[in-house]
Amino acid sequence: MTFFLNAGSAAQAGIKLFGIQAKPVIPFGFFDPITRLKGGAITGSFELTGGFSFGMLVRAGITPNITFETGISKIDRRFEISVANDTSGYREQNKLRFIGYEIPAMALVFVRLGERTFMNNAIGFSLDMYPSDAEVVLDESTVYLARTNWAQFGVVGNIGAEYRTRKSGTIYLGATYHRPFGNMGQAEVRWYDRGFSETLIKGGIGGSYLTVDLRYFFHSDPDRVPRKRTKKKKE
Repeated sequence: MTFFLNAGSAAQAGIKLFGIQAKPVIPFGFFDPITRLKGGAITGSFELTGGFSFGMLVRAGITPNITFETGISKIDRRFEISVANDTSGYREQNKLRFIGYEIPAMALVFVRLGERTFMNNAIGFSLDMYPSDAEVVLDESTVYLARTNWAQFGVVGNIGAEYRTRKSGTIYLGATYHRPFGNMGQAEVRWYDRGFSETLIKGGIGGSYLTVDLRYFFHSDPDRVPRKRTKKKKE
């Protein structure tokens, strides 16, 4: 028992780690990835079909079991869009990409599973930034995804497990749920009736997503606390 406590302390407290991460976005029906719009005979849909996030992370050990983590990553969301007119029989599909950047700040709590294997739970917040809007022009319509704000906050939850090697770094596998506070953007579908009139329908896009997390942290030794020199007593 003493061995595990000492090893756990050496593994977290006083250690600073730099790492990289890759996170495929997993569409999950429970989080309602489809936004549907309707106005008269015009219908439109935005479905999150996947995406990819890549970035870097920095960890700082606070206590033997608690670590602070932050970093920056780029997130590329992929949507499949559809526009239809029930009256004319018009229907068209296409794809749309929406780019964002995220700066998370999370507190991780670790539980030891084995000599070098750990499980963690984490929760925190994220600053989400969107550099631009996205647009797709179809034959008889235009689809536009406008950001609600250039920046907004979101909540982040994470669970995972990692293996800490002696000198080759840390390998991590987990999952993250990211949910912005409020709508990420507004979807707009504009349909043109042979150039004489147009119909505009709008709806909010939430922006929540689930990822599978693959991370690697480079090896780092714990900070060494300098020992105090003791003065020799004079005889």
